[in-house]
Amino acid sequence: MTTPRLLRTLAGENTGRPPVWFMRQAGRYLPEYRELRATTPGFIEFCLDPEKAAEATLQPMRRFGFDAAIVFADILLIPRALGQDVWFEHGEGPRLGAMPSVESMREKAEGAGRALSEVGETLKIVRRELEPERALIGFAGAPWTVATYMLDGEARLIGKGERAQAREYAYRDPDGVNALLGVLVEATAHYLKMQADAGAQVLKIFESWAEGLPDDLFEDLVMNPHQMLVARLRELGVTVPLIGFPRGSAALVEDYAARCAVQGVALDTACPLAVGRRVQKMRPIQGALDPLLLRAGGAALDRRVDQLMEAWGQGPWIFNLGHGILPDVPIAHVERVLKRIGAQ
Repeated sequence: MTTPRLLRTLAGENTGRPPVWFMRQAGRYLPEYRELRATTPGFIEFCLDPEKAAEATLQPMRRFGFDAAIVFADILLIPRALGQDVWFEHGEGPRLGAMPSVESMREKAEGAGRALSEVGETLKIVRRELEPERALIGFAGAPWTVATYMLDGEARLIGKGERAQAREYAYRDPDGVNALLGVLVEATAHYLKMQADAGAQVLKIFESWAEGLPDDLFEDLVMNPHQMLVARLRELGVTVPLIGFPRGSAALVEDYAARCAVQGVALDTACPLAVGRRVQKMRPIQGALDPLLLRAGGAALDRRVDQLMEAWGQGPWIFNLGHGILPDVPIAHVERVLKRIGAQ
């Protein structure tokens, strides 16, 4: 069987051209997705419908032939599995109810994979449909990122609904936040193990809210939980490669790459090319095209793609965006990038 290009890259191999996939490659920029999404009013319900979520996962693969599919799901399924109400307001995004006690969530943590078994069913469907040379990626939100939503959900109920509130909790109640992170490490490990068992060949850890953390908080809220999560996954027998994405971590990404035992490090839009080269000497890297530039298109897009190829193309590198694809990106711009890197 052909080993997918993505897996060979994560093993440190130079595969000629970089494998390519885009964060949020299944989404609203695709007319076929918008048509499918309209069949289910609730977003969470859509994510937990294996047939529809599998179809959403496969749509960009059919259209573009990316080197990897990423399962269609959401990072806020974990709070739901732990007993916190989660819903999406149209045009406004996620909302969370009062956070359950840490004790009650701790009792549910080991069962997170079973509670979200629909995601596993989605992965099984996709793996049956996907060509063997294309990799299948599972994912979860990192503990701190998920915690920010859980804590902000609680804050919103008391009239303090700002994202900064979660960071204030980390200063004011470090023991309480640390206890929550411990529960999330355990729940996320079991959730990701379920995904690997269902056919995911790579697992990605999305730390979407590492941005702006001073180094001491980064250590406590990002580095330590990631190290614990990786270790717990290996204890549970998960052997597939892991990609860590500490978005917005700036210079701290080098320390992350040196100390966190992931197989790949995803870089965000603001990561300088020189930093990416240094990280690449430690781990295969992923990223970091600006989604706004992908939307803008034109000669500037071509130049940046060429710059990335020149800077990182000789080492193990996965071509991707530095954040998720935007809902109004023209399809022709995606095709233009794929042709320019030789992937289409």
